[in-house]
Amino acid sequence: MASDEGSVRVDSWIWSVRLTKTRSLAASACRAGHVRVNGERVKPAQAVRAGDEVRLRHAGRDRVVVVSRIVRKRVGAPVAAECYVDNSPPPPPREQTVPIGLRDRGAGRPTKRDRREMERLRGL
Repeated sequence: MASDEGSVRVDSWIWSVRLTKTRSLAASACRAGHVRVNGERVKPAQAVRAGDEVRLRHAGRDRVVVVSRIVRKRVGAPVAAECYVDNSPPPPPREQTVPIGLRDRGAGRPTKRDRREMERLRGL
């Protein structure tokens, strides 16, 4: 189940320790440049070893982890937590997060004008 020697693909390791829900999401994050190993942008097939620092930007949050153990297969959450040291900054408090334009329940589908106003508020 777990192995402490050698190396493994970074996308597979990110998925195995449950930092992303699927391996394809991990590979997509690597291709988009959201994954860095020891400060370098990496491709999904990049090898990761024990002691490497992995930075992942996923779901609007930065995760900074140091690999402490290599796993090749997806493991349970308690075992996954032992495979890395989490040095991530704490998430911002809920009060500081900007609320996304939420519509009242039962208000129906937004019109084109409503959609454009929501995009303007979000800065898109």
